[in-house]
Amino acid sequence: MGCGGCSTGRGCSTSGTPGGCKNNGSCGTGGCNKLNVFDWLANMELPGGQAPFDIIEVRFKNSRKEFFRNVNNLPIVTGEAVAVEASPGHDMGTVSMSGELVRLQVKKKGMDPASPEIRKLYRKARQSDIDKWKEAQQLESNTMYKARTIAVRLGLKMKISDVEYQGDKTKAIFYYTAEERVDFRELIKILADEFKVRIEMKQIGARQEASRLGGIGSCGRELCCSTWLTDFRSVTTGAARYQQLSLNPLKLAGQCGKLKCCLNYELDSYLDALKEFPETDTKLETLRGIPFHQKTDIFRRVIFYSYKDEPDVFIPVPVTRVKEIIAMNKEGKKPDTLVIHKEPVFTVKEPDFENVVGQDSLTRFDKKKGPRNNNNRNKKRKPQGPRDAGGTAMANPEQKTGSETNQVNQRQARPQNQNRRPPQNKPAQNKTDQPPRPPQQNRPPQQNRQPQQRRNRPPRTNDKPGNPGDAGKA
Repeated sequence: MGCGGCSTGRGCSTSGTPGGCKNNGSCGTGGCNKLNVFDWLANMELPGGQAPFDIIEVRFKNSRKEFFRNVNNLPIVTGEAVAVEASPGHDMGTVSMSGELVRLQVKKKGMDPASPEIRKLYRKARQSDIDKWKEAQQLESNTMYKARTIAVRLGLKMKISDVEYQGDKTKAIFYYTAEERVDFRELIKILADEFKVRIEMKQIGARQEASRLGGIGSCGRELCCSTWLTDFRSVTTGAARYQQLSLNPLKLAGQCGKLKCCLNYELDSYLDALKEFPETDTKLETLRGIPFHQKTDIFRRVIFYSYKDEPDVFIPVPVTRVKEIIAMNKEGKKPDTLVIHKEPVFTVKEPDFENVVGQDSLTRFDKKKGPRNNNNRNKKRKPQGPRDAGGTAMANPEQKTGSETNQVNQRQARPQNQNRRPPQNKPAQNKTDQPPRPPQQNRPPQQNRQPQQRRNRPPRTNDKPGNPGDAGKA
C-alpha cells in the first residue's frame, strides 16, 4: 500500500514498498484505500522455472477495477501508481493485486487470460503524471455541480451522482441514475463545449450509487458495498420472512433505498434449519381441539400454538413432539394434550398505557445524595440525662439497670476536670448593689464610663382587676 497517507506515517521507500507494514505492500487492513484485497499468496515462492502471472489488477476511483497485462515485466508492488492504456490516451490508477492471486480472480470473473481485449500496462507513474492526475481530480467536484445545473435546466429526469476524470484530462465519465430512459444527446453537446473534454455517460443503479458515494449503515459501520462487497445479488422480502423479521420497510431498507444486502448473509443457515420444521399450515388435532400456529423459534427449536378459546396463551411445543402428533393424526389418533410434560406457558402481556413517555421522571434512576461527610454533623447526639451542679451526669436508679447504675457511679467517682470552674454557693445580689466594673487596660482612659444606676421599681404583679391584690395597689 504505497501511498503517502499510510497510517504508519513512514511513507514508501525508493523501491515503492511501504516502510511500515513490512508485508511487501500486500496488506489488506483497509487503512489506505477502498476494496482492499489481502494477498495470502504474497509470501509464497513460485516453483523453479515458472514465470509470474503477467496480469495485474488496477483500482481506479471508488470501486472501479480492471485487469491489465504487464507486457514489459515491470516489478509491480501493490499500492503503486501506474499509467495504463485507455481509450483514448492513458489513465492513472493504483495497483490493487498482483501475482498468482490475480489468476484466481480472472478465472472467477470468467475471463480468458490470453484474450487480446486485456489492455496494456504502460509504465510506473512519473511525477508529471501524478501532478496532472491531481489536477484532474480537483476538477471533478465543480464539474459535477455544473452538470447538474445544466441537466435541471434541460428538464431531464436524471441524477448525476459522480464524475470521474481520466488521468490525462482528456475524458470525463458521468455516472447517473434514472428511473426512465433519458435522451441526453443535447446534454452531451453542452457538456463537451463547456468542459472541452470527451464526455461519456454511464447509467448505474441505486446500489452502485451507494457503493460509489459511501456512507454509514444502521449497524454503525461503513457500508459493505463501499468497503468489500463487489457483486450485488437480488434481495427479496422472502429473505426477511424466513428469518422471522418484521416487514418494516424503514428497517429493511438501506442507504440506497433498496433492501439491505446483509439479509442474504445468513439466509442459507436459516433455510437449512427450517428443513427440519413442519409446514406452518399443517393442522394438529387433539381431544381439546385444533390449535393454530402462532410463531416459530428456530434457535430453540420450538413452535408456539394457541387454542381458539385462549388465543393469548402461547403453548411451546418442541419440534419432535409436533412430528409425533402429526404421525398420530395420520393413524387416526388424537393426543390428550400438545405436550407430554409440563412446559412453561407464555402469556401475552397487554401493554400498559397508564405510564407513557413524558410521565416518568427523568431523574428516577439517579442516586440520591447522602449527608455531608462531616464527622461532627454525621454523629447523632445521644440524649443526655440530668446533671448535677458540677456538670456530671446523674444516675436515675428507677430507669436504669444495675450495670448501668454501676457505670454512673464510676463516672461520679472520677475526679472532676480541673479546668472546670467549681460552683460558688453565694447569695444572689441585686445588679444595682454590684460595684462598678473596673476599666479595661486596653481601652484609653477617656472611654471609661461609670455604669448608670437604675432606679428601683416596685415588682410587677400578675394580679388582675378584681383580685385581692388590687387592694394593695390602691
